[in-house]
Amino acid sequence: VQLVESGGGLVQPGGSLTLSCEVSGSILNFYYMAWYRQPPGKQRELVARRQRGGVISYADFVKGRFTISRDNAKNTVYLQMSGLEPEDTAVYYCNAHTNLSEDFWGQGTQVTVSS
Repeated sequence: VQLVESGGGLVQPGGSLTLSCEVSGSILNFYYMAWYRQPPGKQRELVARRQRGGVISYADFVKGRFTISRDNAKNTVYLQMSGLEPEDTAVYYCNAHTNLSEDFWGQGTQVTVSS
């Protein structure tokens, strides 16, 4: 299984970015798909998670600014981010989690929020 993220970059505070995660197999094979992030000098943390059945959860710090979605036909998961703040600066990782508690990770994409 390969996960390839894209869409990161430099954005000004208040700006928007959409991250994409393309999966080599069907995303419906996984119990859930998720986005994590790792800010500089900090541990990796959950940003958003979408279960196969459609249940979605977000970290408290998202505050309604981010949306996780998927396109089953394209085997792609998205993270739409708006109202970005400098504190959102991090490497963002895509995660695929199976029913057997296996985890697959992408290589990460850098998001930098700075003026």
